[in-house]
Order: sequence, then C-alpha cells, then structure tokens
Amino acid sequence: MKEPNTSKHTAPRRKGRWLGRALLGLLLVLLLAAGATAFLFRREITGGAAAGQTVTVTVEKGSGVAAIASRLKEAGVIRFPRLFRWYVGRQGAAGRLQYGTFEVEKGASYDALIEALSAYAAAETTRLTFPEGTTAIAIAQKMEQAGLCTAEEFLDEANSGDFSEFAFWQYVPEDVPGRFMKCEGYLFPDTYEFLNDGTVHDYVATFYARFDEVVTEDVYAALEAEGMTLHELVTLASFVQEEAGNDQDGNVAQVFRNRLAEGSPYPRLESNVSSYIQSDEDNNYLWNWVAPWYGGWDNIPSEIVAAYDTYSREGLPAGPVSNPGLAAIRAALDPQPSPEAEDAYFFVTDLTGHYYYARTLAEHQANIRAARAVNAGLSTAD
Repeated sequence: MKEPNTSKHTAPRRKGRWLGRALLGLLLVLLLAAGATAFLFRREITGGAAAGQTVTVTVEKGSGVAAIASRLKEAGVIRFPRLFRWYVGRQGAAGRLQYGTFEVEKGASYDALIEALSAYAAAETTRLTFPEGTTAIAIAQKMEQAGLCTAEEFLDEANSGDFSEFAFWQYVPEDVPGRFMKCEGYLFPDTYEFLNDGTVHDYVATFYARFDEVVTEDVYAALEAEGMTLHELVTLASFVQEEAGNDQDGNVAQVFRNRLAEGSPYPRLESNVSSYIQSDEDNNYLWNWVAPWYGGWDNIPSEIVAAYDTYSREGLPAGPVSNPGLAAIRAALDPQPSPEAEDAYFFVTDLTGHYYYARTLAEHQANIRAARAVNAGLSTAD
C-alpha cells in the first residue's frame, strides 16, 4: 500500500498563513494611518502645533468661509482648509467672520482664529431688530430703509446666493412647485449689528448663521425620529407663529399636526394666514405679501395660489409664510398640548386673545358663536 501524498496540502496552508499575516499587517497600517490623521486633525483644531509666529492675513470683502480657509492655508496659518471650514460650520460661526486685515498666529487654535477673524474693524454699524414672524419681504424692506442695501438686492442674494457653508442649507429643497421664495422661513428673526459698508452676502449670511445656530443637532435627531423634513418643520412653525406666537404655540401646533396626520378627517390646514381671502383685515400671506409683489391679486401665478391656499390644498403649503422664532419651531416639532387641544381639529380666538378648541365641526361652530358674543360685548362696551 503506497504512502498517501500529503505534499499538495502543505503549500495552501503556508499561503493561507502568509495571506493572513499580510492582511493583518495592512489592517495595522490602516489603523495607524487613521490614528495619525485623527491626531493631526485634533492637534490642528486645538492649536497643539508650534505657535508664536504672527502673520498678516487679509480677507477680502464678500469672502465666504471656503475663501477664508484657503487664505489661511496660503499664509501658513492652518494646514487643512476643509477641516477649518467644517469646524466653523459646526460652531455656527460662519456669519461672524469679518473681512479686513488681521494679525494671527501660525498654529493657533481654531477657536482663537475664529475669535480673531470675528473682531469688528473700527467701522460704523447699524443695529436692527426683526420681530418673530417677519416675512422675507418685510426684512428686505427694513434693510433698505436702513440704507444697507436695496430690498431687491437682499432678496436676490437670499434666494439665489450660495450659502453651503451652513449646515441647514443642504436641507433646503431647490425646486418646490409653486414656492414663492426659497429664503422664507430661514431668515431667523433677531437683533443684529450690521456693518454699514458690508456686502449683501454678509447681511444675508448673518440671518442664516443665526438660524444654523438655533437648529441644533438635537433638532435634526428629532426630525429623523419623527420622519419629518426641516422644510416641513419650518413651514409648520411659520403657521404656528402667525396663528399664535404666544403661550398657545403648543396647542395650535397640535391642532395642525392632527389635521396633517394620516387618515385625518380634515387634511387641509384651513388657516386664514394663507388663503383665498382678499381682505386687509386678515393677516394673509397671499393677499398682503404675494399679491403686491406681482402687482395685484389677479397677477399672482395660478400655481402659487394653488400651492399656498390652505383651504384648497391638502397638507402643508409649498413653503413657510414668515420667519418663525425658536419657540414656534420647537412647538411645531414637539407640541406638548394641553388636554383641550390634544385631539382637536379646530380652534378660534376672540378679541381678548382667548383660544377655543374643538374636535368636531359642530363644536367649532358653537365656539365661533361664543367668540362672536364676547367680541360683540367688547364692541358694546366701547
């Protein structure tokens, strides 16, 4: 009986061991490389690199974060411009960076660089306050009245400019059928200090930077959990702002969310804030803002009317109808209603500011009569 030939089995074993060692070596190299990169990035951000040499950096008027990062790289201040751009966006600091000539240290921390580049040069400024619920057109008009830019320039930049340095910008849809203005809802209302000789881009970026700050990672996480988009949230918040803007934000938001829920018996918002009503007495986005823009109600493109008339359109309109504040945004995301509004589909208010909530149309009609009685009593008293 011949001895079995086992030699053909030994080569594959050696080859397998060699391949395993090679893969292990490659994995170690990749891990070391990743670790080294992470170390370099962390050192760059925190300013661990050798610092001390001061250099002069000039930032041209109108420069965005990408251009500023490239300029810092050219001057030898930073090594990784894309990392700097990411960090500035994450810190919500893009809108604070100024143009001018600055003295900065090579190897300084990113926070120190942001602080240095955020310092206002000696220049005249204009301080303006924009209340919650101010529309994009009203904001632009106020900028023009202050002599900072024309309303047309502001709106053109706000709707067409590149603001990709801000995290939220990637979530603003480009093409929405019938949408009036892309910028509506994202020009965060607040008090701002503007350089009198700033650029229109800088002015718009100031609003967008503040929006980027208030819409935190927690908001995005909650949106994902809700299956809701940022555009839907801001649109809903604008209606909450206009219909409430007070301690009833959560209740009003709940009523609208009930109407928007799957299987709702009332799938339209039916809010006078954006409707077919042509009356100066109502706060109506289509009548008060869109119609004048086009030179009259009859000149509004039909697709815009269809996209914003909440009495004919199911669900949310094509976009926000104002720029809501943080309270309205949070209420739209997480209403936390009182029991009277938890299952309600209707609400109405009287002239005293009292809100009446109802689950059925019959209850709502009774509330309307009650509100009218209160209003009539106030008129009689006058």
